[in-house]
Amino acid sequence: MEQERKIRVAITQGDTNGVGYEVIFKAFADPTILELCTPIIYGSPKIAAYHRKALNIEINFSIINNADEARDGRINMLNCFDDEVKVELGQPSTEAGEAALKALDRAMTDFRSGLYDVLVTAPINKATIQSPGFHFPGHTEYIETSVGDGQKALMILMNETLRVALVTTHLPIKDVAKAITKEGIIEKATIFHTALKRDFRISNPRIAILALNPHAGDDGLLGQEEKEIISPAIDELAGKGIQAFGPYPADGFFGSGAYDHFDGVLAMYHDQGLAPFKTIALESGVNYTAGLPIVRTSPDHGTAYDIAGQGKADENSMRQAIYTAIDVFRNRQNYDEPLKNPLPKLFHEKREDGDKARFAVRPKDQFRKDKDEEKGETKGEMAPNS
Repeated sequence: MEQERKIRVAITQGDTNGVGYEVIFKAFADPTILELCTPIIYGSPKIAAYHRKALNIEINFSIINNADEARDGRINMLNCFDDEVKVELGQPSTEAGEAALKALDRAMTDFRSGLYDVLVTAPINKATIQSPGFHFPGHTEYIETSVGDGQKALMILMNETLRVALVTTHLPIKDVAKAITKEGIIEKATIFHTALKRDFRISNPRIAILALNPHAGDDGLLGQEEKEIISPAIDELAGKGIQAFGPYPADGFFGSGAYDHFDGVLAMYHDQGLAPFKTIALESGVNYTAGLPIVRTSPDHGTAYDIAGQGKADENSMRQAIYTAIDVFRNRQNYDEPLKNPLPKLFHEKREDGDKARFAVRPKDQFRKDKDEEKGETKGEMAPNS
């Protein structure tokens, strides 16, 4: 029996002065993870070797020049560029941002060529990566533009017990209120609903929707968005068969543990959802990009310059990001499989064979042909299943 190919996990190196390589190497220090997937690290073997030496981590990797050279059972290091890049651990630099972008660009190209299955991104510095080729607030928007095929992305922060999605992502607070629209809430909640069903296999998900203003607007005293935008959006979602509830004041919702009663929480803006999530999730959080053809996850932390090169970075979030990407990929396959080739409509025919009745199955077109040939006879009469 032919052995099934392992899931290919592309991992971009991220900012080369941060903790990206440290958490990647630590995540694969346990060789059993190679039984689940085949990693392809998009980066630079020279930079990777520098980090390995600086951190005194004993780990081996095989250098490849193309993703199709990746082999199961080993850590594959894909050389994305030959330029010399100075590594200054703990320091932001334009060089490090350029190196991060080269790895990302190569990963996007290879995804379009079908050379890997899922993508895990190590943290970038959103300031130093800015360039003519990257003018986005973060990974999510860049990936949506690169390989989204017109589909809209949804940022979900998650661990085993909590999933928080965002209506608006990387916006200044002063711009949030005007960015909250009924259409935007419906769009994000619909993507969230689909992701909960398809990516996480929850048959009838329940979504809690948070208010924008303190105390959910206090019946209009502290803002009208709840009455004029959020509540009408929830009503419209209910009409579409999506179980959405709220709007709930964010402070009491998280403080009371009400999130335990829902499969997902839709927050209005970045810190409203992420501040409580990161308090609850600690080191196990994963950033998941839903709504796109690509399965993309990331550890829920930044470059951590303050501890870069010191061996202090916790790899659990990176490990969970890898596991989540694998799980979502499998869930999508299982969800989509029955929809690929729907069964044709079948008609049953009763035939007499001596004293026994047999039941045959014929496609619809053949049924019609037989009926015409019988010139009105009842040969094609439908019979019950045997």
